[in-house]
Amino acid sequence: MRIVGCLIFDGVRAFDYAVIGEVWSNRLTRPGLPGFELRVCGAEGARVRLGGGLERVPDFGLDALLECDLIIVPGMEMNEPRDPAVLAALRAAHEQGVTIASLCAGAFVLAEAGLLDGRTATTHWALADELARRFPEVEVHPEVLFTGEGDLWTSAGVAAGIDLCLHLVRAAHGQQAAAAIARTMVTAPFRTGGQAQFIPSPVPDDAVDDTLACARAGILASLDTPWTVRRMAGLALMSERSFARRFVEATGTTPLRWLLEQRVLAAQRLLEETDLPVDTVAVRCGFGSAVSLRPAFVSRVGVAPREYRRAFRGRAAS
Repeated sequence: MRIVGCLIFDGVRAFDYAVIGEVWSNRLTRPGLPGFELRVCGAEGARVRLGGGLERVPDFGLDALLECDLIIVPGMEMNEPRDPAVLAALRAAHEQGVTIASLCAGAFVLAEAGLLDGRTATTHWALADELARRFPEVEVHPEVLFTGEGDLWTSAGVAAGIDLCLHLVRAAHGQQAAAAIARTMVTAPFRTGGQAQFIPSPVPDDAVDDTLACARAGILASLDTPWTVRRMAGLALMSERSFARRFVEATGTTPLRWLLEQRVLAAQRLLEETDLPVDTVAVRCGFGSAVSLRPAFVSRVGVAPREYRRAFRGRAAS
């Protein structure tokens, strides 16, 4: 995934446009990071009015989308009409096998192009009902940060767009590349797509959050431990009930779901960076055996551990 197209048109949100530029800017001069060619595409020669009073002339026309490995559609103002040429260009790229992803209200553009019919999708929680009403063939999941599979992806609003962008980098170039980009952006390297769009307590109690943070750090340092909620709660010096409730309030997900995600991430990292046998990777990450690792890994990554290692090594070599 080297050539990335950012599709712009009147009404595109400046924040989403900036996120795309930050994640996929050319990093050839930065050791350890993949080099990308970011193409800002739109109606040829047309000055585009971005949100916030900004303007931008696309560097490439709509035909250039066919040459991309990935196309990102930023969020946009809902009252802006869509150019039929933009929708036709997206359909043509999709038919050619180009992966397409949308941020926030960009899901409406994909839906208008007919690309989301029969698919799951998400958008900003405040727009989810409207998306479902206008496009009944789309299965809208308003509670998640991002969703999709294969060649079509959608994300919720604002920061969730960063999560999807990093997920796409991770899927194409590995966890280390995504983590390095996240570090340059000073943002979290990973939030699972199934995590809630918002959490019940937006301002957590500092003392409790510090306790939970210390507990999470302890768990991450010993993923091979047979962790249970009771054991985690003991590490945080809380009752199971209080720990589980506080954990969801602080992270938006349950302790065991978080633990499983961290174990899979650790397995990805070891498969990318070491030649350890898959059985050894499984034990170090708390799965006990390759047999136990495989279903959890396939469910979250899409391929089996051995296939992932081969595919990653092939991408890294290219």
